Amino acid sequence: MSGKWAPQSWRGKEVRQVPVYPDAGKLARAEETLANYPPLVFAGEARRLKEHLGVVAEGKAFLLQGGDCAESFAEFHANNIRDTFRVLLQMAVVLTFGAACPVVKLGRMAGQFAKPRSAPTEVQGDIELPSYRGDIVNAIEFDAAARVPDPERLLRAYNQSAATLNLLRAFAQGGFADLHKVHQWNLQFVASSPQGQRYEALAGRIDEALAFMEACGITPETAPQLRETDFYTSHEALLLNYEQALTRVDSLTGQWYDCSAHLLWLGDRTRQLDGAHVEFLRGVDNPLGMKCGPSLEPDDLLRLIEALNPDNVPGRLTLIARMGADSVEAKLPPLVRAVQRAGHKVVWACDPMHGNTVKASTGYKTRAFDRILAEVKGFFAVHRAEGSYAGGLHFEMTGKDVTECIGGAQAISEASLGDRYHTHCDPRLNASQALELAFLIAEQLKEERENGAGQVAAAS
Repeated sequence: MSGKWAPQSWRGKEVRQVPVYPDAGKLARAEETLANYPPLVFAGEARRLKEHLGVVAEGKAFLLQGGDCAESFAEFHANNIRDTFRVLLQMAVVLTFGAACPVVKLGRMAGQFAKPRSAPTEVQGDIELPSYRGDIVNAIEFDAAARVPDPERLLRAYNQSAATLNLLRAFAQGGFADLHKVHQWNLQFVASSPQGQRYEALAGRIDEALAFMEACGITPETAPQLRETDFYTSHEALLLNYEQALTRVDSLTGQWYDCSAHLLWLGDRTRQLDGAHVEFLRGVDNPLGMKCGPSLEPDDLLRLIEALNPDNVPGRLTLIARMGADSVEAKLPPLVRAVQRAGHKVVWACDPMHGNTVKASTGYKTRAFDRILAEVKGFFAVHRAEGSYAGGLHFEMTGKDVTECIGGAQAISEASLGDRYHTHCDPRLNASQALELAFLIAEQLKEERENGAGQVAAAS
């Protein structure tokens, strides 16, 4: 892994999860077109995110990463972008108060189009077709023509990502992120939620804190930090021809950056040490994430960390555990211990979605709210026991009122999954479930913080 790197060096390695394009010439022309397009994000923004994640690695901030399972062309609308951004802001305010530290906000947006598949083909009845790999590759309709990988979709994904980023930047800096407005939205949620009384105390304390700040003259007019926010984008670096085409040399540092997103992550299915995805990501200077599933062994994890972050830079690498509620307290501790012993400076985040997917009796894929919360609690328990810092959360969610995950205060049942089941891939938390989860986790963060302070006081 210490050999010479170039943006195209991944092409000499084994590539997993790659679609087969029937027209190589058309693919090459699409890649060439993309390579001449402007970058979607800038190297300085990626460096700033790395600095913020370095603070998370030190235990002085918290990471919230969330957004769509797979963005689609059909659901591309300004209101959908706004609503997901809004819920992430609402969650961040609640978690900021619970953790008593800054929250780094990272969207699964503006590029999360490609999806890994467990099989290259899908069978319905007597018909077998290529699997749907996300709108950047082919179409979801079970039709032979729709499932043919189309390079033109790379360009459409770029254009949608550019428009999404433009709107996100406007929301983040144009007043939509005003802390007082976000808190008012949370108060409305508390007033309307079936479990709202449980969250009244926490919401009330945030209200008091804001009122105190205002009395001291700290308002959105006097402190821009209260009406603006930093917001970053991320996606799984799955389709490497797209990622290579958007990789640029930073004129200030001479380093290579993948300018398709601020952070790219390595999936659980593509983290082979000698594979193409690791080869590509090791050479770009963006902050990186890596999914850590139950099959990952400690020695393999250490080798991957050494390949992706050889200089042990805090904020360079976020390890995203996705074990499942039943496995997290057995499978995660050996990984945490190995990283601790080796002295690696990483961010540990919890993805409680992917390990808890089941098939409902009605045929829909779903996830149970209680199992999602159980994995989060298990994740925190492991880090507490190991003396490590549980530094973040990674959710698949949407700002829309979908019915894809069962449970929560709305008490969505298996029978009601079909009411508004809109996902193009995996089930997502809806706006109410995501915010409810944030309140529950904030309570736990606050309790852990107070217990930690109490232990320090007792020891002294």
